[in-house]
Amino acid sequence: MYHDGNRQLQDAFGSRALADRLAELRRSQFTDDDAAFIASQGFFFLATADAQGHPDCSFKGGPPSFAQVAAPDRLLFPDYDGNGMFKSLGNIAANPWVGLLFIAMGEAPRRLRVNGTARILSEDPAMASIPGAQLLIEVTPVDIFPNCPRYIPRTEMLQASQYLPHDGVAPVEPVWKAFDVFKDVVPPRRR
Repeated sequence: MYHDGNRQLQDAFGSRALADRLAELRRSQFTDDDAAFIASQGFFFLATADAQGHPDCSFKGGPPSFAQVAAPDRLLFPDYDGNGMFKSLGNIAANPWVGLLFIAMGEAPRRLRVNGTARILSEDPAMASIPGAQLLIEVTPVDIFPNCPRYIPRTEMLQASQYLPHDGVAPVEPVWKAFDVFKDVVPPRRR
């Protein structure tokens, strides 16, 4: 779990024993508690890297349970219509290693890290039951571990995004797609 750079800093700050204890908490299978926490979240952050290792981090959001543990070694989340850059999914196609960070910012702050490999699914039957999904991403965990919630601010969600997909409801198109600079190159939405 740790490389020389990690160990040098752990030794410089006297935290090697603590780091080793935290490493004992890591696992490669989701627990029922992990699954419930992930299903309760309406967003997470996804870190990817291209074939040369250049990183990218993106926000992934949806209704609670849009990301879900399908099995102890399988997490699924949908890809929704976006800006068409496909930075995260393009990186996954070139380099399957990913990091996911789930954060609860309310009354009981909590963080959960999931590192593993991902693949893009275009024909999975589960996609039909997820409104707005144009693809599914499957993550196989290698390291799952909690992270200190000390610096998480307490925030409350006031309103869900108007753009969240709903079954049987036409999607709301974002205003930016009609801007003069984009409107001639925006592809039609895939249904």
